[in-house]
Amino acid sequence: MGIRTNILARVYLAFGLVLLLAIAVVVQLCRLQYVQGDKWKAMAADLSAQYQTVEAARGNIFSVDGSLLATSVPEYELHMDMLAGGIASDTAFNNNIDLLAAKLSGMFGDRSAREYSRVLREARRDSSRYVLIRRKVSYQDLKKIRQFPVFNMGKYKGGLIVIQKNRRILPFQSLAARTIGYKNENVKNPVGLEGAYSAYINGESGRRLMQRIPGGIWMPVDDDDEIAPKDGADIISTINVNFQDVAQDALKKQLVKSAADHGCVVLMEVSTGEIRAIANYTRTKDGDYKEQMNYAISNAIDPGSTFKLASYMTMLDQHKIDTSTIVNAEGGKYKFPKGPTITDTEHDNYEMSVKRAFEESSNVAAAKLVDRFYHNNPWEYINKLYSYHLNEKLGLQIQGEGRPVIKNPSNRSWNKNYSLPEMAYGYEMNITPLQMLAYYNSVANNGKMIAPLLVREIRRLGNPIEQFQARVITEQVCSEATLGKVRGMLEGVVMNGTGKNVIKNKLYSVAGKTGTAQVANGTKGYKDKKYQASFCGYFPADHPKYSMIVVINNPTQGDYLAAKVAGPVFREVADRVYANDLDINQTSQAHYVGNTVMPQVKQGNMKALKKVYSKLGVKPLYASANSTVDTSNGIPFEEVKYKNGTVPAVTGMGLSDALYVMGNAGYKVTVRGSGIVTNQSVTGGSAIPKGSRILIELQ
Repeated sequence: MGIRTNILARVYLAFGLVLLLAIAVVVQLCRLQYVQGDKWKAMAADLSAQYQTVEAARGNIFSVDGSLLATSVPEYELHMDMLAGGIASDTAFNNNIDLLAAKLSGMFGDRSAREYSRVLREARRDSSRYVLIRRKVSYQDLKKIRQFPVFNMGKYKGGLIVIQKNRRILPFQSLAARTIGYKNENVKNPVGLEGAYSAYINGESGRRLMQRIPGGIWMPVDDDDEIAPKDGADIISTINVNFQDVAQDALKKQLVKSAADHGCVVLMEVSTGEIRAIANYTRTKDGDYKEQMNYAISNAIDPGSTFKLASYMTMLDQHKIDTSTIVNAEGGKYKFPKGPTITDTEHDNYEMSVKRAFEESSNVAAAKLVDRFYHNNPWEYINKLYSYHLNEKLGLQIQGEGRPVIKNPSNRSWNKNYSLPEMAYGYEMNITPLQMLAYYNSVANNGKMIAPLLVREIRRLGNPIEQFQARVITEQVCSEATLGKVRGMLEGVVMNGTGKNVIKNKLYSVAGKTGTAQVANGTKGYKDKKYQASFCGYFPADHPKYSMIVVINNPTQGDYLAAKVAGPVFREVADRVYANDLDINQTSQAHYVGNTVMPQVKQGNMKALKKVYSKLGVKPLYASANSTVDTSNGIPFEEVKYKNGTVPAVTGMGLSDALYVMGNAGYKVTVRGSGIVTNQSVTGGSAIPKGSRILIELQ
């Protein structure tokens, strides 16, 4: 009896557990079906099919002369549907797949024809609908691939699936690379023009319906259910490619010669504030120099003697001194009572005029004068400096501008015996090279101080959607009388002072100031005796067109004085700019070309062409010996015309003109080669939809 009861108890227990499990399963099924049904249905739909973002082609960045600085080049990712209609039968597949494998092997060379055949046959056995063929395929290669066996059956029968992606390239490679910048999802702060104007350049992403297939792979479902992306707008920068190349070459050459840590050059147009060149180089661990940081806009440190312009302008404008005022430079070394000992580079400076002290860059003279007139009222000096806006950011069009600091008596670090004498010649303050250049530019610009520009215009399909002009910071930094005096002092630096042996030029006049500053080395302070050499000025001095600053940090080979380190860079860039800018060159007499051969020109912007001939003074004559027709009035020009909705004829044009005309007509362009346009994939006058891509070939 006991055994029977024990067995029955176990049976009932097992049955009860099974029943409870069954009840739990039923309850869970009901819960999934009726309570969480909508949630799991949505998740299943999301896993099987969903819309995914299609990246838009980013807009281009152009130089001021139309050269392409940054662009997006289309690249293609190729997949294949192994069950496509054209190869659905085994016979059709086997008859063509080896031919396709041979073509792919010949095109890419990464696998043999046999290996390609094996991969494709294995994908067929697995019924793969989205097998990867190749990544990073160019448009030119894609056109050839479409003609391969199987793929030439058409989009749906051949099974070729093409996914377009965009790759950002810089046609001029390192030219102004840091200023152009880049877009990187891993970098929070925007870099350069690419980051600052990403809202325009990025365009608007589209969307494509994608389906998830076995293996966790997503493949497009149907092009009819796709929203095409909207390409980004184009940025017209103020950079001049030729001037940028000159600036980078001159700077790098001097950095190598001086074995310096880093340096920068900025060339700016005086009246417009447009930056024509901005170069920054940093010495890498392997001893080479690359653009890694934009020192011109971010590196706020002691400017050194270039700041003396502000000190002397202040004293002149407040009628404390005149250019003829005599100051004793104490032989180039002076110990202030309870203050610092200040020395000059030259140790034979004694009594001299203010103008001469400025030309010779006497630290002692500047420090003594500022301390004499402002020791008891430093705010009078500081407030005048603040009126030049040297303590404010310029508000540049790209991020990363360093914060300027002009110390005042309310600061904790202010010392009543040290601060004023040190500030007089550019210490105990922080100013970036571009901020200093903007101040010097105001002198060249008849006293008007403007914020520098890096972007002139934003265009979409060739049409301007936003234009920029320099913001006026102050209409007049000082009186006209003071302006005339400081201009004379700046010219004197090059004619008679520290810049005469390197920067002085017989062809054109230069005004500016040298600056040799000792810079602190972190916690070590000034013990290591690291120097910064700079020169800031403008040219031609009598009718300024360009202003420029050169800064080179820690030259370790040869000299460290500004005139001999920064001066050669300024001179080389200024010489090349002067030689290439027709507006600041002397106008030559008209020259006549032969009367039987027409000058060779490219088709395109006739207005620009006429301007070139006008500036060159060339007046072509075409009258032949057998003709009585007088054509001496000039070149017969004809503008390129096209009917709206048709493709323009760009054969014979240069690249910039062809891109402009095609873009303005609403077409996308792929470029191959260089020189003059010799062929276009769609004949001029053809009617094709706007937004279509056209290949142009140049030779």
